[in-house]
Amino acid sequence: MSNVNVDKKVFLSIFSTVFLPMFLAAIDQTLLATATPDIVRDLGGMQLASWIVIGYMLTGAATIPIYGWLGDQFGRRNMLVLALGIFAFGSVFCALSNSMLQLVIGRILQGVGSGGLMSLSQALIGEVVPPRQRARFQGYFSAFFALSSISGPVLGGVVVTYLSWQWLFWFNLPLIALGVYRLSRLQTTVQPATRRRIDLYGLMLFPILTAVIIYWLSSGGHYFAWDSLTSIALLGIFIFTFVVFVWQQKRTQDSFLPLHLLVKKEIHRPLMSAFMFAGCLFLLAFFLPIFLQVALGLNAAQAGVHMIPLSAGVICGAYTTGKLISYYGVPKYIPVVGMSFTAVNLLLLGGLVPTANLVSGLAFLCGCGLGTVMPSTQLTIQTIAGKSHLGRITAMGGLSRSLGASVGTAMFGTLIYSLIPGFGVSSSINVLVNAPHDVVVGAFQWGFKAAALLAVVCAINALCVPRIHLDDYAFDDTPPNKR
Repeated sequence: MSNVNVDKKVFLSIFSTVFLPMFLAAIDQTLLATATPDIVRDLGGMQLASWIVIGYMLTGAATIPIYGWLGDQFGRRNMLVLALGIFAFGSVFCALSNSMLQLVIGRILQGVGSGGLMSLSQALIGEVVPPRQRARFQGYFSAFFALSSISGPVLGGVVVTYLSWQWLFWFNLPLIALGVYRLSRLQTTVQPATRRRIDLYGLMLFPILTAVIIYWLSSGGHYFAWDSLTSIALLGIFIFTFVVFVWQQKRTQDSFLPLHLLVKKEIHRPLMSAFMFAGCLFLLAFFLPIFLQVALGLNAAQAGVHMIPLSAGVICGAYTTGKLISYYGVPKYIPVVGMSFTAVNLLLLGGLVPTANLVSGLAFLCGCGLGTVMPSTQLTIQTIAGKSHLGRITAMGGLSRSLGASVGTAMFGTLIYSLIPGFGVSSSINVLVNAPHDVVVGAFQWGFKAAALLAVVCAINALCVPRIHLDDYAFDDTPPNKR
């Protein structure tokens, strides 16, 4: 058992240092939501407007495992500083853009940096904090991640109203400078792992693989029909690339993807939980505001207010989970209870006659259950993987959440909209507004019921995760002391 202890002062210093990069990556996912109309008015290029979000998310997800591998090889703090530099360059490029195409390029550059900000921040926690105490950090991370994501549209609207959209990017620079300064003063005791040969083919194939599947899942049914030639071609490219990638990784001695870890039940089961958790969370994040506006007649501002309880619930669940794991040292059972609780409330959301207050109340309760998953799964996979693989395994957790979010949004969207007569690939919001009220409510409630089923599967999967006690694992890469 480790005797390493982190006092409150050191705890707050580490948290304030590594939280800032993750805050930048999270808030920039939603920051431009309310600013897009002003951006289109200034730059034109409406047909490219959606890519200021898609480009950021695609490149962010595709580069997450690469940063994990680089962090394990060259030092996580060093790679986090590099990611902040790339993010800063992308921010300046965006602020100086004179056309929508330039802005999209800038957002892609930001996305390349954001892939490292999110994963390396959490991996760095595992480098300097023992597993038992790490639980407090994971709870705070999950809570502030939800808060950052939900505050993006609000902050974006304020900045655009009183200044201009360019300031959304200029404001990043002093925060990035502060982040680099704090990281430069952070003392780490872990030296980078023994340098290995660069897995060049793996590093090229994996971003292609990830970008293709996320684009297919997030754009299918919206930008092209699921049975269109574009859809079939993308799916074919993904399958071919996947087969080649797996073949290549098995033949490569120094592969960047930790295949020997992914086969462990203690690793792939929590990653599956993260995947399903993200599907449920993003169903609520994306479709609950539409449900509140179209089915219950709220305006955009009112719907935004009624979404706050969801974030509050995630914050409460994550904070409580961090405290419980820190006290008991066992991360297994909390997400089982949490996702079961979420399933019950999603079922109520799909069966009761909806009112605005009822929906926001049930969203809060769903959030409380969902907030239990991120801290517990992250702690489990980091503890089992050990310090030498922290970057890569944390990156796999981030990738699982990104894929789950894309799959959940796509699949639940397909289910909901297929139940609304006349709604097709090119349909506008007017089709939803003009559809019979009972049909629209029923369609969305079937989506909530399907999410309840997914939450049940997630709880069962979490129950299958082997029980570990964090105190059984030394604060290094030595084998655990079996109890």
